[in-house]
Amino acid sequence: MTKPYPNTDDLSTEDYIVLGLATCFYKEDGEIHEIEVIEPIPSAALEAICKGIPTSYRFAVATTLGAVFDQNQLLLPQEFPETAQFGDEFVLRLFSAARTYKRRETAQNLIPLGTTKTDLNYSTERKRVLNASRVVTKEDNIKQHSHTHKVL
Repeated sequence: MTKPYPNTDDLSTEDYIVLGLATCFYKEDGEIHEIEVIEPIPSAALEAICKGIPTSYRFAVATTLGAVFDQNQLLLPQEFPETAQFGDEFVLRLFSAARTYKRRETAQNLIPLGTTKTDLNYSTERKRVLNASRVVTKEDNIKQHSHTHKVL
């Protein structure tokens, strides 16, 4: 058992992890561009995805930490296209997701180690825009009934 990262005493290179290829979008100069992003999928999210909720993941791969991260270097799994990018804060999210499978080992049965699940309910109807910013306006306020804060 070797440790993939100095500050992760509870993880080893053999620990189970699921990675997904997500279709995301990036807004630049008023135009929206499609990009493929590799993301770790935590156990709770995998359970929901396997139940058929719509997801931006095209497929999910069950692998080990050591196959993805070796000596502070990210390794592109062979199942993913060369054009795919690792998501933001990938290493932190990778370790966090790996811990969820240690706590909920039954989730590891959803995708056996070394296999790929492709029968996901893939949809980009609700686009995941990575650099979207929310602007809150007065119109976003909820109008409350006049008696809401009165003591009757």
